[in-house]
Amino acid sequence: MANVALTMDNLKRRGFSVSHFADQASCRAYLLSEIGDRPVGIGGSVTIEALDLYPALKERGDVFWHWKNQTEVVAANAASVYLMSANGVSESGLIHNIDGNGNRVVNMCYGHEKVYIVIGINKIAPNDELALWRARHVAGVKNARRLQRETPCVLGDALKCFDCNHPDRICRVFVSLEQKPSGIGDVEVVIVDEALGF
Repeated sequence: MANVALTMDNLKRRGFSVSHFADQASCRAYLLSEIGDRPVGIGGSVTIEALDLYPALKERGDVFWHWKNQTEVVAANAASVYLMSANGVSESGLIHNIDGNGNRVVNMCYGHEKVYIVIGINKIAPNDELALWRARHVAGVKNARRLQRETPCVLGDALKCFDCNHPDRICRVFVSLEQKPSGIGDVEVVIVDEALGF
């Protein structure tokens, strides 16, 4: 079981804001209240999709989701608020993400007034090595399967990354945050006491 209190303390020590919710419903209500009608970019995220935020945000103002089309990807990068998840977070407070194009992970590093990184407790690992392992061997493989790629990790039953050179490979960019990037106003890690996303 993840040590959420320790994770929160270490995230704060590294300059991140942190909030914690018992369930998806309270997390969703909080995010909608906090974001209001500000323009929002959403990175490709099964976690954010599970929270069903897009329709409610769309009723209030401009929302740009990477999963819609290339035009929305560019607009999402310029929004004042950005919503995303992480593939692995260590109890020591390091945040890890894998991407194919880099368009999602670049947004956790620079240019927004506020970034929310929403994670379920399934994303928290006891140490940095296991958080990176989780990002590569769990999130990377499950996302490749979701996207119906033909990479070696999709072919077997076990969750295993083969560090392949396949043209369909989606894990091409690895970004780790050791501290809140100075090019963003605020990065808030939102932790939900439920399993969310990959």
